[in-house]
Amino acid sequence: MDINRPGTAQVIRELDDLIKRPIHSISPEYLKKVETEYFDAKCAKSKEMVEHANKVIPGGVQHNLAFNHPFPLAFDTAKGAKLYDVDGNEYLDFLQAGGPTVLGSNPDSVREKVEELLDHCGPSTGLLHEYEVKLAQLIVDLVPSVDKFRMFNSGSEACSAAARVARLATGNKHILKMGGAYHGWSDQLAFGIRIPGSKFTQSKGLPLSNFVFTEEFFPGDLKALERNLKLNKLRGGTAAIFLEPVGPESGTRPISAEFVQGARELATKYGALLVFDEVVTAFRLSPHGAQHLYGVMPDLTVFGKVVAGGYPGAGGLGGPDKYMQYLAAGIHGDTKIKKALVAALWPPPRCRRWPATTR
Repeated sequence: MDINRPGTAQVIRELDDLIKRPIHSISPEYLKKVETEYFDAKCAKSKEMVEHANKVIPGGVQHNLAFNHPFPLAFDTAKGAKLYDVDGNEYLDFLQAGGPTVLGSNPDSVREKVEELLDHCGPSTGLLHEYEVKLAQLIVDLVPSVDKFRMFNSGSEACSAAARVARLATGNKHILKMGGAYHGWSDQLAFGIRIPGSKFTQSKGLPLSNFVFTEEFFPGDLKALERNLKLNKLRGGTAAIFLEPVGPESGTRPISAEFVQGARELATKYGALLVFDEVVTAFRLSPHGAQHLYGVMPDLTVFGKVVAGGYPGAGGLGGPDKYMQYLAAGIHGDTKIKKALVAALWPPPRCRRWPATTR
């Protein structure tokens, strides 16, 4: 191991130490100077566009990445590692759309294929197309744990599908997720997001009954994970353990390889599926995902917009055939799957934590 590379434990110690230190803000005088000399003087068109956007878009932007002080910047050109705003200012792009544009923005090789497709087909027919097969084959070839791949409209939708497949495959009810991790917009997974231990407090607008079968565990703590697994064994079993394999919030609180390996062992021991959310890590950390680097085989893998080269509205779920068969409807739906569906959906699960009047 490279002695100059800090281990997970060292990084966490330094993060914890940093949190304890006083917060030093930018002086109001300097902040005003930047606002005047840069934003007011050089970003007038962005400011004008944002004023219009605020009238028709909640918060003025469509993605949280775009929020900025004193106002969001509007871009009209992206190429490789460079961005250009509507005022012509040039920027180095460290965001890369939050992760999915691993080849840089608007690469010629991707754009040319998209233009070719648009010339004779269009972006969607709702029917089978050769590129669906080619994409699935590429992911199967690259990612060790994936025998079959199913496209969805987003990473959020793929996470929801993973929870349903896990419940069908195991016959269990509960979902365990790492505290602080984000797994999309679905109600049942909007628990313990952003801050470990926050439970439902960051999930405004959702009834508490949505989380009857969802719990969180502290990042990197195998003992906390096993405590939850033991408890769930007494009340319906654990269907899935959701992990971002580098740690919650894209590794802002990293977890060790030993923890990931331990989670694999615990999932097997308690009959749960291990789900890797590789929306951020797949094809960025390696062409084969974080699972290849760790040498850990998850049961299901969630993918995000990266599978479409950064184009919006894409995601997917991959895994072994024995689990992916639960997504094979129509002529491939066999008796075993139909029985599993009936067992999982009927009778409807009763709320165990709140009386009927609160549901």
